[in-house]
Amino acid sequence: MSEYIEHDKQGVSVGIVEKKLFTFAEPPDEMVLENGARLGPVTIAYETYGTLNADKSNAILILHALSGDSHAAGYYSKKDEKPGWWDIMVGPGKGIDTDKYFVVCSNIIGSCMGSTGPCSTNPKTVQPYALDFPVVTIGDMVRSQKELMDYLGAKQILCVVGGSIGGMQVLEWTLRYPQMVKSAIPLATTTKHSALTIAFNEVARQAIMADPAWNNGNYYYGPKPNLGLAVARMIGHITYLSDESMRLKFGRRLQDKSDFSFNFDADFQVESYLRYQGKKFVDRFDANSFLYITKAADYYDMEKQYGDGSAVKAFAKASAKFLVVSFTSDWLYPTYQSRSMVKAMKKNGLDVSFLEIEAEWGHDAFLLPNERLTNLIRGFLERVCRENTT
Repeated sequence: MSEYIEHDKQGVSVGIVEKKLFTFAEPPDEMVLENGARLGPVTIAYETYGTLNADKSNAILILHALSGDSHAAGYYSKKDEKPGWWDIMVGPGKGIDTDKYFVVCSNIIGSCMGSTGPCSTNPKTVQPYALDFPVVTIGDMVRSQKELMDYLGAKQILCVVGGSIGGMQVLEWTLRYPQMVKSAIPLATTTKHSALTIAFNEVARQAIMADPAWNNGNYYYGPKPNLGLAVARMIGHITYLSDESMRLKFGRRLQDKSDFSFNFDADFQVESYLRYQGKKFVDRFDANSFLYITKAADYYDMEKQYGDGSAVKAFAKASAKFLVVSFTSDWLYPTYQSRSMVKAMKKNGLDVSFLEIEAEWGHDAFLLPNERLTNLIRGFLERVCRENTT
């Protein structure tokens, strides 16, 4: 961080930030994945905000969702018009206060935002991995994050926080490394995908693989499956919203016209919006990464892996303090799933706080400005920090 930047009405930004790279698992000491495959070298893209304190106890790890990246806050230059994806929450005086905490956000393996994934170069062929990239799991992602936190010198993690697929990683952290994690904030997430969520992910994957340009994943030197990826994004985007948010934002309003076109143009505003979101997505994301990350999320079943099918048995391995948050209009990861995990936590005597926040914007609500969520996270972190030092 080199300077502060005033950030509209959200307060002060962390300023100019830099994406950094950490590489480990150099051959012959590759990372052994949960499926038995070996991967190496492995590179993790990450950013840090704030300063690690003397006893290395103030680290907070932020874990992103499907299409997120390590750029959680700040700007890469003064010319940047858009800050990191959670700039509303991370910064001096914000919910996650970088004047108090050493905040780390890393890009998951399997992604295309700087960390090793299917578009990375396979050292054995000097070509993009494509489908030669091994299928990774949420557990593999967390193990690579542990390597990064060890490298950064964080002896403990004051809090792991993330929403959606990032929330799955939060839960995995608390069970895989219970002695290291002091607290956790899983937002709008679940212990395992429902059949409905798996179904949406599969339709999105099929849209990509049905695109002739996908070419069995080998498209890096030719036309890309932009149409398939755009449709996949459109499908996903519908699940991130809610009936109420779409009614308020679009209704049945027409897009730049007074009557129907009587053809297959985007007559309605909602059609135009989805097409725009799909087109914008293909400019920044890799189709193969979409396949790998959604598959990792579908495979995740915390209850099966740690509790023989029981959430109560699984959370018996945790020792962190929890703040669980759901949103009323989130039908992708509905509140009953959060309540279920809270019930299992309480049966293990864990310190758990839970809140369902009234929000009309669907699953994406945790990414949008919400004073109640900000104050909730700020207060929880202050309590955890205070109790951790007494």
